[in-house]
Amino acid sequence: MAFLLGIIISFCVYVSIGIFLFRKVKSSEEYYVSGRSGNTLMITGTLVASFLSTVSFMGEAGFSYEGYPILLLILVIFNASGYIFGVFLFGRYLRRSKSLTVPEFFGNRFHSKKVRLAAAITTILGIAAYLVAVTQGAAVLLAEVSSVSYPMALVIMWVVYSSFTILSGAKGVMVNDTVMFFLFSIATYLSFPYIIKSAGGFPDAVTKAANLAERPDLLSWHGITGPAATMGTPWEALAWAVIMGLVWGIVIAVSPWQSSRYLMARNEHVAIRAGVWATISILTVYLFLHISISTITTIKADIAPTEKVFIWAAMNIVPTWLGVIIVSGIMAAALSSCSSFLQIIGSSITRDIMEQSRKKEYTDHHLLRASRISMVVISLIILLIGLFQPPAVMWIGYFAATLFAASWGPIAISSVFSKKVTKEGAFWSIVFGFVGVILGESLGMFGISLPVYLNPVIIGLILSIGALIIGSKYGTITIEEREFQANILQTPIEIDEQKEMNITRRYPAYLMISGVMIIMVTLVFYYWPINMN
Repeated sequence: MAFLLGIIISFCVYVSIGIFLFRKVKSSEEYYVSGRSGNTLMITGTLVASFLSTVSFMGEAGFSYEGYPILLLILVIFNASGYIFGVFLFGRYLRRSKSLTVPEFFGNRFHSKKVRLAAAITTILGIAAYLVAVTQGAAVLLAEVSSVSYPMALVIMWVVYSSFTILSGAKGVMVNDTVMFFLFSIATYLSFPYIIKSAGGFPDAVTKAANLAERPDLLSWHGITGPAATMGTPWEALAWAVIMGLVWGIVIAVSPWQSSRYLMARNEHVAIRAGVWATISILTVYLFLHISISTITTIKADIAPTEKVFIWAAMNIVPTWLGVIIVSGIMAAALSSCSSFLQIIGSSITRDIMEQSRKKEYTDHHLLRASRISMVVISLIILLIGLFQPPAVMWIGYFAATLFAASWGPIAISSVFSKKVTKEGAFWSIVFGFVGVILGESLGMFGISLPVYLNPVIIGLILSIGALIIGSKYGTITIEEREFQANILQTPIEIDEQKEMNITRRYPAYLMISGVMIIMVTLVFYYWPINMN
């Protein structure tokens, strides 16, 4: 009952925030990018909250429990760096463009409605798939801690995240994301000592997990491998972690639900600082989460489905008060991603498709109304898909994310720095990257198994880059395109620029200090217990 009560209270808080902020949304800029008013804390919160979801706290936690915690930690080294590279190579230039959506940026950069439409369609299709996975994960969680059925839990989830997102748009999403960011971060950090203690205390909990008969090689660098395992050989497992880490790094750098967060930043310095804090946050959350999850195997090795492992720990290992925080935190991670995804989809449908198809522009009033209506429609479609599609939280999420790595990665960076890319190259790069991933994934339906180095996202990236190079040999670059690129390459001078710059210059030091601390924690809680014998 306590778990359900905690979730209900959190639901009421999020919806109340949405209702309160609804009255403050007066323009499309406030609805789409929160009036570009986000401070460092809020942009950090929405970056991390929109990234971490049930894919992280359920799908990846289950994968870790099955025998691959270190692989996921290797993966996160690469993907967390996407915040640093993303903000410096794409995010800050995106913000300079003053666009309201990422597809709008691409359309303006290449002075092409066709490119904007291609970016919008891939945004809607890719994020919709991810939204299905996250919504299903949240419904599984709600059904687990209450007496309601899965379909009813799915409906409840839909009502909650749709209500505050449709009402307040990006403004409500950003505020709620910040609250949710604190909630699931606290849940992760506080659960660590309790789980370790229940597993035998430190360092015995880690030592037992490393030598567990039910999970041989659980804490090895490659995890459980072999013919009957999820992974193949140790080196194939490592290759998978590196490839997926790099792919997720690209996703973090350019995907619409991450890069669009920089559009909400108060200034460029805020965007850069938030990128640094988001990197530190992702690394620490993953480290504490997966070390603790790996030791749960010594307490109970037959949790099924494995996606419920962190939920099981909340209900059976830690004190009830902390269990309530954990369950509410996982739910917060799910809701934050759901709301971000829905807001981006609705904005793209209205701003990048509907508005562009009209000869006359929408007024702000009509744009806000159309955005809310489109969100209602798309959320209903997601609900229906979730009811009929069996949950596959981690793998659907991974598939949806890789679509953007392939279709948007090459064009995002080249749109900023290349003076030779044409609208034809940009359009076909998006199309071939998107289709390439889908075709690669479809081969499995015909019994064709690809080697790890030909992961579908690699196929998509190769096709995307090839289309970008070949397509850019055709067409001409207009004056509008050159002027737009020149404008975003000019560094803006902010109010109190010297003061802002002095603060931002401290952040490389923060990053280095945190890196040293993370290495020390890893040595103490992983390397030393395993090798002390």
